[in-house]
Order: sequence, then structure tokens, then C-alpha cells
Amino acid sequence: MTTTAVDLTRRLEDTEALDQLVGAVRPLADALVADPDRRDLLQGAWLGHALHPVLTDLPIGFWASAVTLDLVGGRDARGAAQRLVGLGLLTWLPTAVTGWAQWAATEKREQRVGLVHAVVNAGAMVGFAASWSARRRGDHARGVARGLASVAVLGVGGYLGGHLVEMRKSASGG
Repeated sequence: MTTTAVDLTRRLEDTEALDQLVGAVRPLADALVADPDRRDLLQGAWLGHALHPVLTDLPIGFWASAVTLDLVGGRDARGAAQRLVGLGLLTWLPTAVTGWAQWAATEKREQRVGLVHAVVNAGAMVGFAASWSARRRGDHARGVARGLASVAVLGVGGYLGGHLVEMRKSASGG
């Protein structure tokens, strides 16, 4: 049994219209992993499996915790929520870089989904940056609203990331 989300994501795998954008981004990802030592570091060879999925827990965890504090923490939790949003922003970049390094080692169908995954997650990051900025200016309500919208976008990105993991399992027979 498949769901509408799975069906839509499988159609995304077959969307050849993304190939031009994949082709434009591919040289940047290839340059990122051109040095074998850097590639092994970013792809997690030293860890025994991909580093990117491990790092995703950081921004996701920080941002989910910030939103939770926004919803249940009250006025006293505002500073902590803002710091958590900031920590999510700081950890987003290494997470994204390791994602691009992993993307460089994938096939066309995964690259299509991976590209959309990256764009969606970049959108979430921009939303959380706007949330942090609003909070810093003292506009807590706007910061919370932007954080709530961003965590929804992040959920879509996370779903696509999970789909990529399942694609890898299927491709490797696992």
C-alpha cells in the first residue's frame, strides 16, 4: 500500500525536468568531494556510515525544541527558544555540506529527490533565520509564527530525506 505522499515522491524521482538543475549543481558537489580525504571526512567513511543523517539530528532537534518551548514554555522560555533557533542555524551549514557530499555519490533518481530535499531544507533554514531575526528585534510573536511555519517545511524536508534513505536501502538490496 502506498500513500499519496509516497506516490508524489516517486513521481519526483522520475521528474526529468529537474535534470538541468541537477546538472548545474553537480559540478559544485563534485568539487566538494574532489579531494579524497575531504570526501571521506564529509561522507563519514571514518564513521563507517554516512555522516549527514547523524548531523541532521542537531538542527532538527534544536528547532523542534525551540518550537516546543514556544508552545509550552511561556514567557520565561523565550530566551532559551531564541538560543535554540540560533544553534539550529549554526548546525545547519555542516549538516547541509555533508548532505551535498553524500548527494555527490548518488544516482540520477536520488539526485532529483535530494535536490528538492536540499531546497526545502534551505527554505526551512531561511524561515528559522527570519524567526531568529524577529525574536532578536523583540517581535516574539512573529518569531514564533515563522518558527511554526518553518518546522512544517522542515517536516517535508525530513520526509524527503527519509525517502532517500529508503531508496538507498532498495538499491543496495537492504
